[in-house]
Amino acid sequence: MASEQSGNPGGNENDPARRADPPRQASEPPRRASEPPRRASEPPRRASEPPRRASEPPARRSGPPGRGSEPPQRISAAARPASAPRIDVPSHPPHPPPQPVDAAAQERSARIATWAKRIGIALAALLALAAAAVVLVVRHYEADLPSTRELKDYRPPQVTRILARDGTRLGELFTERRTVVRIGEIPNQVKLATLAAEDAGFYEHAGLNYLGMLRALAVNLRSTQTRQGASTITQQVVKNVLLTPDRTYKRKAREIILARRIEQELTKDEILELYLNKIYFGHGRYGVEEASRYYFGKSVRDVTLAEAALLIAVVKGPSVYSPRANLERAVGRRDFVLDQMQRKGFADESQVAQAKREPVVLAIETESLAELAPEVVGEAQRVLREVVGPAAQQGGYTITTTIDPALQAAARAAVRKNLDAYAKRHKLFGPLARTKKEPAPFEGTPAGHKVFRGIVTGADDARGTLSVRVGTLEGTVALRGAQRYNPNGLAPSKFADVDKVVRVSLVGPAPEPVVEAAAPGQEEDEDAAAGEAKRAAPGGTPAKPAAPVPLRLELGPEGALVAIDVRTREIVALVGSYEAVRGGLDRATFARRQPGSTFKAFVYGYGIHARTLTPSTILETNPMAIAGYKPQNHDESEGKSPARLREALAHSVNAAAVSALSRVGASNVVAFAGALGIQSKLGADLSLALGAYEVTPREMAAAYASVAAGGVYEQPVLITKIVGPGGAEIPLPPRPPAHRVMDESEAYVLTSLLTSVVQSGTAKQARSIGRPVAGKTGTTNQSKDTWFVGYSTDIACAVWTGYDDAAPLGKGEAGATSALPAFVDFMKQAHAKRPVADFPVPNGVVRVKIDPLTGLLAREGQEDAIEEVFVAGTEPAEEAPVPEADAGAEAADGGAPEELQGVVPAPGEGPRPAEPGTAPAPVESEHAPEPGPLPAGDTAPPPF
Repeated sequence: MASEQSGNPGGNENDPARRADPPRQASEPPRRASEPPRRASEPPRRASEPPRRASEPPARRSGPPGRGSEPPQRISAAARPASAPRIDVPSHPPHPPPQPVDAAAQERSARIATWAKRIGIALAALLALAAAAVVLVVRHYEADLPSTRELKDYRPPQVTRILARDGTRLGELFTERRTVVRIGEIPNQVKLATLAAEDAGFYEHAGLNYLGMLRALAVNLRSTQTRQGASTITQQVVKNVLLTPDRTYKRKAREIILARRIEQELTKDEILELYLNKIYFGHGRYGVEEASRYYFGKSVRDVTLAEAALLIAVVKGPSVYSPRANLERAVGRRDFVLDQMQRKGFADESQVAQAKREPVVLAIETESLAELAPEVVGEAQRVLREVVGPAAQQGGYTITTTIDPALQAAARAAVRKNLDAYAKRHKLFGPLARTKKEPAPFEGTPAGHKVFRGIVTGADDARGTLSVRVGTLEGTVALRGAQRYNPNGLAPSKFADVDKVVRVSLVGPAPEPVVEAAAPGQEEDEDAAAGEAKRAAPGGTPAKPAAPVPLRLELGPEGALVAIDVRTREIVALVGSYEAVRGGLDRATFARRQPGSTFKAFVYGYGIHARTLTPSTILETNPMAIAGYKPQNHDESEGKSPARLREALAHSVNAAAVSALSRVGASNVVAFAGALGIQSKLGADLSLALGAYEVTPREMAAAYASVAAGGVYEQPVLITKIVGPGGAEIPLPPRPPAHRVMDESEAYVLTSLLTSVVQSGTAKQARSIGRPVAGKTGTTNQSKDTWFVGYSTDIACAVWTGYDDAAPLGKGEAGATSALPAFVDFMKQAHAKRPVADFPVPNGVVRVKIDPLTGLLAREGQEDAIEEVFVAGTEPAEEAPVPEADAGAEAADGGAPEELQGVVPAPGEGPRPAEPGTAPAPVESEHAPEPGPLPAGDTAPPPF
């Protein structure tokens, strides 16, 4: 028992944990020389036990202690007597000698053990609760999480591009300016720069960087607010695509859950593709493709290593690291990205050094408020919505139009030059001096999108604004937006005199007046009128607006121009305003204005088509002779009242046009004009002959193009192709089939009549184009609308000039002065490189000599006979009689009735007052007269 109490390993042979080693077997290797001799008390080794090294401590007893309640106690070498047997001392310190049993210690140990068990159980319970809480939290955030499956087919908003016929960019539509590129098209230098700067372990981790998350959590806890994130590229995709960028722990928890899901459903390349197409690069650009185009003027497929690093450098803070905002800071961030690429092994030292030496070359910014063709961009957007529906909002489409960029630029320049010439004639450029006869200003409270006359009350040169009072409203005009009327950049104080009356419009809605509260104790009057009186009294006066209302100058008129290729019927130029601003009114397409005398071409054209009229037909020129309608003989008539149709058209005699309409039937002309391309609603009365019903410039150009094309109508086209985001072409609505309205011979005769307007009539200025041109001027009452519509063998063009509010253009303004110059300037540019070509003469046209006074066949040997063209079969068969003796005197008076002598005004003058008992020419549709009597044979219009 002594051996058990002392802990001697060899004291008890029955101890299973300390049995003696068996005797040495014959196969046992010899003891090493350095190995100490075995002690006598040391049990023999087992056969399977390897030899023990000298430095190896003896094996510990692995079995339980002796039967006693105390652990075995080892004896130290210092307390052992010399005669005591030596024992093998283990390498660890010996057990302390056994102490007497202490009941208090045992009780304390028991209590400790009990509490240890309790703490263990509590910790286990806490862990279980924590796990349950985690599960509940995850399920809570999973309840309303967006689906990650949609990322497979995710389509971020992209840019829709509108192109000219040659691929020139006309404009862009977007909610986010982005062009998606596939991961295979993105060069490796862009991908590696992204990984080096944002997430080097992207292809190794499973979507989360746990160490980074713990580090960010510690930083945020220390600062008591969210200051640092630890998002991987996967987490950034989740945040940008599926969640919001809010820095909250709730969003972070949702982000972590979704990041794990995305990694299971998408490949790494798909995630990286989403990231590179989604991120923001500043200046309204999203995705690497748009960023590369904006900063470097080229596709991301073509960027260098230095440019790729600069692109990715911007991502950290576009407002801070944009090279357009701070080039030095951007280059510093670029070099950091390059260093990271070298450190991560994505680029070698020589590549990085070369990239750092590469200078930054930024593309020239071409964006501006004014665009080449904003009207075309607007129409392309409308067509896209009609074709693809709500998907148009997402963008990514490429729309090709028929616009010729050179002709579009020439058309815009021609319209502006024409309107600037008008402004110069009427002194609408600054400085605006106050005159003795200023028009009366507007009185009352302005509202709506109208033009008002306001009074200049002051100027602020520091802010660049002009103060204008419009009735009860105080407003300001920012001259930086009025370059049209201030080409010399005058300061506001120099631009207009105080008390000068100017035309302005409200930029936005007028503010509602704020009524101040009544004085304390003031009783409310039950009568509403009395209440209004009190609010107008000092005790309750209306409070003035806090700030002046922004106004816009509307000094000059607007203009429109439409040009159509005669052969293809493609719209090659479309101008609807002076300003060329996106969102402005496209007057070429949407402004319905009275066409004036340009409509006479359809009256005479139908007469030729119906074989009722010929170029030599003698028409009534006396307004008094027309029953039920007394038009004034004025529309640039040059004081003449010819009788033949050709001359009546050339000099735009109103009475002759009404006379012709009464012969052919107004309803027939309405149908004929509609067949040629006039889609606006027209009235079938005698005022139709003078263009009393409103049409658009685009309709007029299309109708005249039908005549130029030999009498065939074909719907003009502006959009030729739409390609979707996936590269597939989207079918456009079918184009209506072309149809013939006139025979070629009839169209040629009408063209011949319209060339007389240019050669000898109201449009002589068009002769400067240097090639055959046909057309017609048009001027409405008080010159509210002025037109010229004409064509060559190649291009048909319509020009309109007028005020949006139908204000008179003023004295001396007519179609020949306010619209024709723009036509001439444009057509010169459009035909600069085209060969001169005359209108071809088709079959079915004959030329005969006629008497200029009667329109009949000329007598044999008649000296003043003239040659005229006719549709075969309609030429006169009767020979003109020999004139009487006084015929020469009557001819000297121009053949005009006595009642009209002196009534026709000079060119450019406004209409003169009508004679007593006569009605003015109705040129505004709301004043159009009741239809006059029509011939008995006027029936339903024939089909065309």
